[in-house]
Amino acid sequence: MQVLLAEDDDGVAAALVEALYDHGHVTRRVRYGRDVLTYHRSSDLLLLDLGLPDTDGLDVLRALRAVSDLPVVVLTARGDERSVVRGLRLGADDYLVKPVRLAELLARIDTVTRRNTARNAPAAPAVRTVRAADVEVELDARRVRVDGAEVELTTKEFDILAVLAGRAGTAVSREQLLDEVWGDAHHGVSRSLDVHLTQLRAKLRRPELLTTIRGFGYRFGDDQDSRDDQGSRDSRDSRGSRDSRDSRDPRG
Repeated sequence: MQVLLAEDDDGVAAALVEALYDHGHVTRRVRYGRDVLTYHRSSDLLLLDLGLPDTDGLDVLRALRAVSDLPVVVLTARGDERSVVRGLRLGADDYLVKPVRLAELLARIDTVTRRNTARNAPAAPAVRTVRAADVEVELDARRVRVDGAEVELTTKEFDILAVLAGRAGTAVSREQLLDEVWGDAHHGVSRSLDVHLTQLRAKLRRPELLTTIRGFGYRFGDDQDSRDDQGSRDSRDSRGSRDSRDSRDPRG
């Protein structure tokens, strides 16, 4: 198992890395909270100290939970009730106070991992082709068609569309989109996301299918609304045609 260890104390970190290695776990140790958001995607579990030099570990936990459900075990000297409650409410799977016995730590890691594995047991195969109105996104083939015509997208444009289309009809936060496409939920690439979304809307020529949710993120609209809108337009057009024919009918 790949363990991500966020710990600023070199002595504690070295002892944990060695102990985890002896029990079959490969550990990447980081000193700063910002590195957790960089490396979490390649990890199976996070051991998180709260007293990090660049930011409070609880803030790291909050930011991580905005983009990932990675199992987190807090391992800290901060044992007051308020910290424990905050940590668990922010999404920690377990909370241990230093010093902790190695056997207990390993047992807690096993329990959290087992629980997460059961929670993420394979479900029905995901839909790999997504349709909204006349836009068709083939996720595996990385192909997009609009009204039957293939549209050429750049790698990043398709990556963005794939994240949104894979959750069609569901709001996706800006941070989650940045994390899944760039592997970094920080705002350093935020402007790049805006540019790519503008280009994507222009190429698809269906801006109503890429909805901006102010203050949160984006949604790739499902096609029900589009079908309803089209049905309404067809109905109006049909009524208009009948009215026009009736007005010209000499029998009237």
